[in-house]
Amino acid sequence: MRAPVSWLAEHVDLPEGITPRQLGDALIRIGMEVESVESGADALSGPIVVGRVLSFEDEPQKNGKTIRWCQVDVGEGEPRGIVCGAHNFAAGDLVVVSLPGAVLPGGFEIAARKTYGHVSDGMICSVRELGIGDEHAGILVLPPDSAAPGADPLELLGLSDAVLDVAVTTDRGYTMSIRGLAREAAAALDTKFHDIVVPLPEVDGRAYDVEIADPAGCDRFSARAVAGLNPSAPTPEWMARRLRQSGIRAISLAVDVTNYVMLETGQPLHAFDRVALSGPIGVRRAAPGEKLTTLDDVVRTLDPDDIVVTDDTGPIALAGVMGGASTEISDATTDVVLEAAHWDPASVARTVRRHKLPSEAAKRFERGVDPEIAGTALARCVDLLVMHGGATAVEGYTVVGGPTEPVLITMDARRPEEVAGLPIPREQVVAHLEAVGCVVDGGDVLQVRPPSWRPDLLAPADLIEEVVRLAGYDRLPSVLPSAPAGRGLTGRQLLQRAVTRAIASAGFTEVLSYPFVSPSVHDAFGLAPDDPRRHALRLVNPLSEDEPELRTSLLPGLLATASRNIGRGNRDLAIFETGLVFLPHEAGERPVLPGIAARPSDEQLAALDAVLPDQPRHIAAVLSGDTELRGWWGPERPATWADAIEAARVVARAARADLVARPADLPPWHPGRCAELRLGDVIVGHAGELHPRVVAALGLPERTCAMELDFDLLPVPAPPTAPYISAYPPVLLDVALVVGPDALGADVQETVRQGAGPLLESIRLFDVYTDDVRLGPGLRSMAFALRFRAPDRTLTVEEATAARDAAVAAAVERHGARLRT
Repeated sequence: MRAPVSWLAEHVDLPEGITPRQLGDALIRIGMEVESVESGADALSGPIVVGRVLSFEDEPQKNGKTIRWCQVDVGEGEPRGIVCGAHNFAAGDLVVVSLPGAVLPGGFEIAARKTYGHVSDGMICSVRELGIGDEHAGILVLPPDSAAPGADPLELLGLSDAVLDVAVTTDRGYTMSIRGLAREAAAALDTKFHDIVVPLPEVDGRAYDVEIADPAGCDRFSARAVAGLNPSAPTPEWMARRLRQSGIRAISLAVDVTNYVMLETGQPLHAFDRVALSGPIGVRRAAPGEKLTTLDDVVRTLDPDDIVVTDDTGPIALAGVMGGASTEISDATTDVVLEAAHWDPASVARTVRRHKLPSEAAKRFERGVDPEIAGTALARCVDLLVMHGGATAVEGYTVVGGPTEPVLITMDARRPEEVAGLPIPREQVVAHLEAVGCVVDGGDVLQVRPPSWRPDLLAPADLIEEVVRLAGYDRLPSVLPSAPAGRGLTGRQLLQRAVTRAIASAGFTEVLSYPFVSPSVHDAFGLAPDDPRRHALRLVNPLSEDEPELRTSLLPGLLATASRNIGRGNRDLAIFETGLVFLPHEAGERPVLPGIAARPSDEQLAALDAVLPDQPRHIAAVLSGDTELRGWWGPERPATWADAIEAARVVARAARADLVARPADLPPWHPGRCAELRLGDVIVGHAGELHPRVVAALGLPERTCAMELDFDLLPVPAPPTAPYISAYPPVLLDVALVVGPDALGADVQETVRQGAGPLLESIRLFDVYTDDVRLGPGLRSMAFALRFRAPDRTLTVEEATAARDAAVAAAVERHGARLRT
């Protein structure tokens, strides 16, 4: 919401001498998000003056354009010759002229230069060139006799007036108006607020016939009418200026008045051409397949959830979002029906998302509009059209629907003080609540009725927030709470910290990705139709329609992050992520959502928990490019499937667990370069090289590798104990076993470990050798380094050799191995 300070000053008594920046700071102190304090003059410098076009000559050019060679009086005695490409002005019009030496927004410097055969001694400016709007179809023509040539146009255009740019949160829709922001400013500065007060006619239903068929979507519909409007009546310059400052383009008097009143009161209005209406105005839900051409000339197929305004011909407006083309105000409109309705915020929000049609009106209805301001807004609109458009107010005032009973909230007057931790006496609590518009009764226990423009005030906690923010967030004491003795991180939290530190120390960078994925990623991964990872939860209201599902794996987000990095030139990657995945249950009976009047029962909470998806924590990593860069020490080493498995082993070692890798075939990994990772008999994850079709579909480099573990399946290790360290020397022996192609390294290693007995301290596979000539077709030699040690004596070579021979015998028996000599 952009709010000119001069407009705010009409509704709040600003302290003398306060600067716009100080006003913005005051609003920030009470919780408003003031993004900037701007002045149009800040981006302008140098000689910029009012000029009068004395004469001009149209000169066709070879490129097909026709330029005007203008003589412009800028108050210097002699006119200046200026080339202009626009044609929306006439001799005698007042314009804004930037003379040589001026600088316009964007650092655009003006100088006398030769163009189209003339030396253009300045530039006649458009709205966009002055930085006060987006119009660039023609130059800005000032009202007749509004200033003399050579005068400063900045004050005339309101460019010297500061504008507050306020980001409005979803719970403060009332601040999307001058009225609401002025009320906040009055509360922040402790000054008087002047509300908009106009006399209202009696409700008699004679303005126009209205019928509401869907009270849930529209609980109140108000209408007024005017006749005899002069369609060529210009919008007053002061009104057009305020619309420009607020970021809205001036169109015509009738449309500009509705926009102006919307900005002033917060009530969006819509104007219908009365001649184009046929029969009474109705409000209902759209019929399936019904169509409406909106004001942007787009034919829209309506949804049965859409609320529409209708007449006898069908839909004429998309309620709360945009009007229809069939009843829009035209250059010939003289009779106008004005509508001010109160629409259901959720319905408007769904319609906006469904049709991808945001509008200024919809932004306000989504956040909540004061249902009691409609009459005032209509009266202001009628008065302005009568005053500036020569219209006559038609007798009658139609209101269908009635006011809703405001909630009554009971709150202990001492509660804000207890929550905030600073003294807030009862008198101050009452004053702050009244400043936001509440009606307050009671003694130590307050009975509070929130105002109609604050639908967000529903509970004592909401009132406490209002009191504390007006008391000043900057006054809240900064005191760290003391942690209760004997508490700290849980074992699972300590394990997660240890694991993330370990994998980060191994050279991986942690990333965070959104938990939302596209359904197409399942096809890119090559998942089978019955793969449980395809069974993903779909969000009813996703942030992006392209990614409506919750992830069942961390890999889609990680691989998307890898793709972005590679696209920006970072090709050597080692990244990891820990996060929740969402695994839905089989669809069952949908539980009834409990209300907010009381705490849900244990049975209700259990029913809700039963339908929530399982949310295990996973850890995943992706490697691409080189893991070791080329240098004086030698050539580079690209990442392989073994590095992905080693990343999983790093995680397991941090958890003091022993992973076993076995061959597997699971998309999206390459079937010949994929390992399942086991803890005992439990599969906890997979690692390896991604399938070539997967990396091609995702635009990743060849040989990209990945691993993913179910972190929740890693047991929390017991507190570590210091190992026994023998004082006796070890005996180091190597053994090489020739095995068949079906023998797995992990199985052979485990057999050797068991066969060697208790004297074996450690075993490590350090070499795999193949040679069809020396070993035989398909055979492999696996070389193991064995470390033997006795805890209470020096081990003899004979004892170590006997243990080694027992290990070899076990491998011969179980795997058909033979000792390689």
